[in-house]
Amino acid sequence: MPTELHIRKRVFVLLIILFALFVLLVVRIGFLTTVRSQELTQRGVKQWTREGTVYARRGDILDTNGDVLVTSTTAYIVSADPRKIDDAEAFAAVVCPVLGLTEEKVIEKVSDRSKSSITLKRKVSRETADSLRMLGQTGNETEKKAISALLFDEDVRRDYRKGVFLVQTLGLTNVDSVGQSGLELQYDHLLKGIPGKSIRTVDAHSNPIYDSGNLYIEPQDGCDIVLTINAIIQEICEKAMRECYDVNKAQAVHVVVMDVYTGAILAMCSKPDYDPNDPPREHLDALQNLMRIRLVSDVYEPGSTFKILTAAAALDSGVTHPEEGFYCSGKIRVDGDTIRCWGNPHESETMAKALQNSCNPVFVELALRMGTEKLYSYLHAFGLGAKTNVDLQGEESGIMISANSVKQVDLARIGFGQSVAVTPIQLLTAACSVINGGRLMQPYLLKEVLSPDGQVLHRTTPKVVSHPISEETSMTMRELLELVVSVGGAKNAKIDGYRIGGKTGTAQVYKNGRIVKDVHIGSFLGFAPADDPRIAVLVIVDEADTPVDYGGTTAAPFARQILADVLPYLGYEKATDAETETVSVPNVVGMPLWEARKTMSQHGFSVLDDGLSDTVTAQMPSPGAKLVEGGQVMLYTYSDEVPQPETLICVPDVKGQSVSRAASLLRQRGLGMEIDGSGYAVSQTPVAGDFVSPDTVIKVTFSLPNP
Repeated sequence: MPTELHIRKRVFVLLIILFALFVLLVVRIGFLTTVRSQELTQRGVKQWTREGTVYARRGDILDTNGDVLVTSTTAYIVSADPRKIDDAEAFAAVVCPVLGLTEEKVIEKVSDRSKSSITLKRKVSRETADSLRMLGQTGNETEKKAISALLFDEDVRRDYRKGVFLVQTLGLTNVDSVGQSGLELQYDHLLKGIPGKSIRTVDAHSNPIYDSGNLYIEPQDGCDIVLTINAIIQEICEKAMRECYDVNKAQAVHVVVMDVYTGAILAMCSKPDYDPNDPPREHLDALQNLMRIRLVSDVYEPGSTFKILTAAAALDSGVTHPEEGFYCSGKIRVDGDTIRCWGNPHESETMAKALQNSCNPVFVELALRMGTEKLYSYLHAFGLGAKTNVDLQGEESGIMISANSVKQVDLARIGFGQSVAVTPIQLLTAACSVINGGRLMQPYLLKEVLSPDGQVLHRTTPKVVSHPISEETSMTMRELLELVVSVGGAKNAKIDGYRIGGKTGTAQVYKNGRIVKDVHIGSFLGFAPADDPRIAVLVIVDEADTPVDYGGTTAAPFARQILADVLPYLGYEKATDAETETVSVPNVVGMPLWEARKTMSQHGFSVLDDGLSDTVTAQMPSPGAKLVEGGQVMLYTYSDEVPQPETLICVPDVKGQSVSRAASLLRQRGLGMEIDGSGYAVSQTPVAGDFVSPDTVIKVTFSLPNP
């Protein structure tokens, strides 16, 4: 029997054990409430709340006249709670026919009860979501039970209003509404907006508890962008290229239309293409190929359309003049190589006639007269060998043989469009500088950026890159290129009643480094009206499957079709003999813009200006030039001192976001962040929606949610 001493010892040991356990408990509680406090709080919040993303409405894309080309429509993310599904097969049988899903995959997903929510489908239309909700109200018990396990979160999907229209240029977004290609990718930072958030309090069975501090953070819509694209002109080009593609049985056809004076792109089109509302995402290689913007990403030997640049450089440098005599024997030898003309010998001809005949030997001689240094200086001034910096992804800079490596025979071939590779946008931009008075303009597609409430945040102004030739040379080239269409080799582009200028081209096709026999790239580069150019168009037909695949037969007729439809739309009426009288253009350089416009109006001319300043610094056509009454005069007011408009940035709403997420959202807009506190953002200065300068620092206050 234990003695009193033994009992006391046992009690003492027990007390020590209890005290030790108490100390351990206190230490554990202290550890949990201090060291692990934030972690456990976050776990608790996750257990009694359900967080969902409210996707921002992506901005619209509009044409130059405000016609909506791309918009975003309401859609839904349909999710399911596996813990509410007792019979996975019955659930799948109810839901899959409505959502168009495979039952096996849905059964596999909802059988995982470790998750409280699994996504079944995104981009579900409002009509489909409503039919599911209605089924949950009017269906049988099995259907009602299946629908009760569904959750509906707002989503958005991209709606390309005109379907197969400007598809490569507009581009695509992925399932998360992030730009994948084209303008959707180029201006994703402007279009995407800022997503919101919904936080719901739920019970142990994930049922929503209403009036318990549920939080809804509204998304911030993206900006709208207005393009230089004219939907009417684009539709004219789409129609013409569909016919061109079918008639020529070509591998591909392309067209780009540009404002001669500003570089604004009015239309772009390539065939084959696809429906952006239902792209073939299951065939990724094919889709990637169809998505390529070949007008800026693919280079090719331009052939005789390049003679526009050679002729302009030769005239401007003084190595020839339009009436100089040449003799074409059908071939010419350079460094032991024989370069042949495209057809029979042209024999005696002037330089102007050689351009009409597209005579290779004459342009070989002109290139050799200029020499490497002089010719290359002009080609660089025309923008060759460098990107145009058009606002599209994937632009190539073309290919030019290094000036240090070029041989005489290379120089000879460059003169008529071989041994040099350009992108279509590069060639058209250079050609516009030949006919607009000698100003190389930077091509662009973005006209304006609009905030969600319609305010103009940015407006693009035309940019002069260089001055490759004089106005006098430009005037001469317009006259010579008009003769190419009216009496020369581009007669298939002639339109009765309109003055058209241009040049055809037929280029070789290379595959595996070798020229493919009897296969060509036909093209036509034209502009109108020839005496007062408003638009320029480049049509390219790649590998036509026709008996004659020269540019004059495959491309020129469709350029003619485009110009014949576009010119009346732009307000140009067919001229009669009485209407062809011309008037001298007055000199308005140095005048205030308002006075210059008045002077031109008094002489019967319409006026287009670049809107950069209030004083005229140059004009096109030049003073004294003859212009048909009612023709258009371009007034330039730019100067090196004219400031560019500052782009203001709309401050995003970061309330409810974590520190890292808030910093990311502000950084994407080019803004800095000053951090006050920790947890989730509760306030910010400046407030969301204000417009601030780039690099502005936004002060954001953070706080942890109350447990």
